[in-house]
Amino acid sequence: MSRLMLGKTLERICKAVLLLCLVHFLIMTIFYLDIYTQRFDIFSRFNTRNFSKVHQYFNISKPNGTSLTFLGNEDHFVSSRKLDHNLTVTKKPLPMCPDVPPGLVGRLLIEFNSLMTMEKVQRENPDVRMGGKYKPSDCIAKQRVAIIIPFRHREHHLKFWLHYLHPILRRQKINYGIYIINQHGEGMFNRAKLLNIGYIEVLKDEEYDCFVFSDVDLIPMDDRNLYHCYDQPRHFAIAMDKFGFRITLKGMKVSRPDSKIGKYRMIKHERDKHNEPNPQRFTKIQNTKVTMKQDGINSLKYKLVNVAKYPMYTNITVDIGTPPPRPSRG
Repeated sequence: MSRLMLGKTLERICKAVLLLCLVHFLIMTIFYLDIYTQRFDIFSRFNTRNFSKVHQYFNISKPNGTSLTFLGNEDHFVSSRKLDHNLTVTKKPLPMCPDVPPGLVGRLLIEFNSLMTMEKVQRENPDVRMGGKYKPSDCIAKQRVAIIIPFRHREHHLKFWLHYLHPILRRQKINYGIYIINQHGEGMFNRAKLLNIGYIEVLKDEEYDCFVFSDVDLIPMDDRNLYHCYDQPRHFAIAMDKFGFRITLKGMKVSRPDSKIGKYRMIKHERDKHNEPNPQRFTKIQNTKVTMKQDGINSLKYKLVNVAKYPMYTNITVDIGTPPPRPSRG
């Protein structure tokens, strides 16, 4: 009898242990299922938040493994921690710049009495790249324009020119570069030759769609006078047209801006030494039809002295050689 009772007791103990193990297994199963559900929910919310277009923040992993955190605007990124996976994000392409930018102000007040320094010009135009180059950040410029200035001993004028022209050109949404073609030495100043040299040397630096030739002492008085490329040669300063005949002999026409916006203000100055009027200039003009095919870029001779890139412009110094002596009058 005692053995029978002992057997029943052991059987009850075994059932109790089995029941306890089953309860423990169920509790652990529920616990791990709950953890797994929470992890899946967290991942789902992370996925929704970080990759939804309507959310303000998301991460982009670059090919080298470093990541960038997007802060509401596609043009502004800050460094973040390394991600474990790479993501590909397609950036919305920029639109083309409009033909007439909306930020133009029209008639400008031009004065030359204030103190002007290159440091001030640089502070006013922080987005201009080294070498005097600029392109819009909010749109794609339709053309690339090189602005060429024949130059010698006009540092004071250059400061004012850069002070006014950089903001004008930036408002006009132009992809541009400014090049100063500086004549080395004290020989006779040859503006036309410097312009031809500028054309050759600038193309060595970058490709441009058109070229604007400007004097350093002429400032446009209206930013609606657009420094764009045109189908025909364009004379921006309507009151300064002296050399259009070289153009008309080639069967082209000179386009001009409206008289209201094509006005320029000149910085008053004394004529430089070795920049006197050529007494043969009228004879040369009369013979242009004959000489223009032999005298120009195809006969250009000069020596490149130095090329230096400054924050607001590129300086190209050239030695144009000694011109032939002028025949005496009489």
